[in-house]
Amino acid sequence: MFDVIGKRRWFYALSLALTIPGLIFILISPFSDAGLQLTIDYTGGTRWEIKFADQNVTPDQVEQVFADNGLRATAIRTEGGFIEIKTEPIGLVEEESSPGASASPGASASPGASASPGASASAGASASAGASASPAPSPSPTASSSPVAAGAGASASPAPSSSPGASPEASALPGPVTGNTELPTAGKLGQMVTALESQLGKIDAQRSLTTIGAVVSSDLLRQALILVVAGSLGIVGWITYRFRDVKFGVTALVSLLHDVIVVVGSFAILGTFFHVQIDALFVTAMLTVIGFSVHDTIVVFDRIRENKARHMGEPFDEIVNHSVLQTFGRSITTSLTVLLTLLSLFLFGGSAISDFVLALLIGIVIGTYSSIFVASPLLVDWYAWEDRRRGRQQGIRAPRARRAAS
Repeated sequence: MFDVIGKRRWFYALSLALTIPGLIFILISPFSDAGLQLTIDYTGGTRWEIKFADQNVTPDQVEQVFADNGLRATAIRTEGGFIEIKTEPIGLVEEESSPGASASPGASASPGASASPGASASAGASASAGASASPAPSPSPTASSSPVAAGAGASASPAPSSSPGASPEASALPGPVTGNTELPTAGKLGQMVTALESQLGKIDAQRSLTTIGAVVSSDLLRQALILVVAGSLGIVGWITYRFRDVKFGVTALVSLLHDVIVVVGSFAILGTFFHVQIDALFVTAMLTVIGFSVHDTIVVFDRIRENKARHMGEPFDEIVNHSVLQTFGRSITTSLTVLLTLLSLFLFGGSAISDFVLALLIGIVIGTYSSIFVASPLLVDWYAWEDRRRGRQQGIRAPRARRAAS
């Protein structure tokens, strides 16, 4: 019979070897470019995927063009010859504070200008006093031009038309959206298109252009942390209540923490060397891993409780080892069936869900390992520590009792 509990020190060493490197990369993430590579879902910013006609253009050259224009950007090459660029938010529409500005009869009508109710402005055409203005212009509240919303990411329309009842909120929507395949022609992004094409050649295609503000990303990050913490604490509370012993709940929590560190640490290492990023789906993967790991741990703990009542008086470590071996086949079989499905998804599911499936693959493997080789041995060590403490206390009280009797 294989002695899992007797060899628990070896499994502790293996767990340290799995967790310490990942933990180091997690801790250095806020202070360097190494470690966790977060998408703009959590950091805020603009994500832009473009492909140049010249396939020899490198991400370093793209970063240099952005630096020359006063923007800090990181660029990597992705599948299909595209280059993914991440930079500060430059696609959100911002309002200019010029409430006193009014349209003069001789002013040039630009594509983003607001026109009066009967006038239409054509792109690039200069409006003369007789063509676009009334002979006796008298500014009224409805005819005067409102502050123009000139967004960095707003695209210019050849024939814009504005109604007098247009609200400023309607013009403050983000310009670029996910999956936008049209190159921007106005604002800062339009300037970057011109700069990139003038220095690196024609941009052949655009796969997507997305901008997320800092407020949205910080809210999403906070909600993700709350979800993981609340889910873990709820699971621990239920296990403690179910088994009527806080030791079962705490050891399950340590096992969960072990799984989370290994999965997040793996992504920190992969992000450093292979630019694997953490997106919004990663939280879903982590909650799934936590649930699966706890399910496996409860199966083992439930068998330990049954055998403890059935084999009263036997050493606790032998009871736990016997329980682990009884549930070992079931745990491995369950995990293998899930892993086969996830492996198929990872190989044939496409790049859109590959990182999500990778997190599940790592989490399921490490969750099965921790339920057998981490949670149960920790429970044995806790019980052994309690027995030693009670023995020391009884040894201290016995001499005192004899002295009192004499």
